[in-house]
Order: sequence, then structure tokens, then C-alpha cells
Amino acid sequence: MIVLYDGSFEGFLTLIHEVYYQKITPTKILKILPNELVLDEIYTIQTDEIQSAKVLIGLKKKFTKKHFETIFHIFMCDSVEFELPLLHFIILGFKSQKELENINYLFVFNIENLQKELFRHIHKMSGFIRFMELDDGTLYAKIETKFNVVYHLGNHFLARFNNQNYIIHDVNRKLAYVKIEDTHQVQEVATFDEPILSQNEDKFSNLWKTFFMSVAIKSRENKKLQREMVPLLYRTFMTEFNLV
Repeated sequence: MIVLYDGSFEGFLTLIHEVYYQKITPTKILKILPNELVLDEIYTIQTDEIQSAKVLIGLKKKFTKKHFETIFHIFMCDSVEFELPLLHFIILGFKSQKELENINYLFVFNIENLQKELFRHIHKMSGFIRFMELDDGTLYAKIETKFNVVYHLGNHFLARFNNQNYIIHDVNRKLAYVKIEDTHQVQEVATFDEPILSQNEDKFSNLWKTFFMSVAIKSRENKKLQREMVPLLYRTFMTEFNLV
């Protein structure tokens, strides 16, 4: 049976509720039906806030903090099909939290590896992200990422930027981590106008590009190694790679 849901966290929690109470057994969980002919039975989940809230309370009550955070982390890996392994992980967790450390379960092993991949991605993005100064002094950064890491990046810079206002904008997912004064949260960005940069931003950008070019040794240029150290995935909004 193919189970279809809307891709939201609430939708996934509703799916868990349906699996438990309606006794359905998904063989695949999708957000969008494929274009090719599907012969399997399709079960569509209608997101229900009451059902999802009940499941969320159950997760917080039954799961340890570590395992609850794992569920959240895996849901952020939205560019891969994580849903079925995560469903099995949650079902097992409701039976026994100790078993969630048992990597003899293939889905537990896969969950752990995917979480490690997420952490590596966050670590790289925290170093490759580039901020620009807006006309009101707010720092602004665009990102394009493999996983949904805007929340993690926002929290990473929360302590480091102290009293600085900043915005981290995931342009593909239309999400932004906004830190203004004492408030910070992830917001949906339905429409977006290019921000107005400060008068000093061009000067800062040019200085950074000049430094990047000046430290390079032309005779020892190694494009292959450079791509290994800084993959193309991370370069879209990196100032030093936008030299034009």
C-alpha cells in the first residue's frame, strides 16, 4: 500500500495515528504520486491537527530527549525518502526505547547514518554561509541546501552573533530564520523582494573577493581538490565564488 501525505510534520504525525488506529501497513510513503502507472492501493492521509497533537504528546512522553530529537532531525532530511524508516523507528520506540540503539535493525542503522549526514551538512553550511549587511544593519544570508537546516543554522549563530539582528533565508524551501532583537523563529516566506544592501556591503564584498584572489597561487591551482573541499552545492551564494 502506498500512503500519501502532504509532507508536513503534522501530516506525518497524522500518518502515524492512522497506521496505529486503522492498522494500515505502508510499503511506501510519498508526498507526491509518481507520473508512472501505480498498481498499488493508495491511501491518502488528510492532516488532522487533533490527531497530530495526540501523537506529538505521546512521542514527548514515551521517547527520551535524544530519540525525540532524532525524529526531528530525520524529518529535516527532506530531500530523501526518510518516511518509512522513520515510521518503523517510531513504532519500535513505542515498544522499547532500548531497542532504538540496536543497529541490527536496518532502519535504525539507516536512521543513525542519515542523522550523521545531516550533522555533517550543518557543520559545512555553518562555515560556508555568507552574510551581507542590509541598510538597517541586519545581516542577511541566502542558502540553498540539501536538507532543511535553516533552524539549526539559526540556532548555531544565535550565541555567536549576540545582539546582532540576522536573517538566514532558505530560498528553495521559502523559509527564513529571523532573529530580531530578543525574538527568533523560523517563518515561511511566501513572497520575497531583494533586500536593500548597506552602502558598505559592496566594499566588504570586494575586499573579501580581493583577499580570496590574492591568497591563491595560480601555478598551484587544483580545481578538483577545490571542488572536494568546497563542493558546488555550497557555492551558489558564497561571495568569493561570485567574482563577476
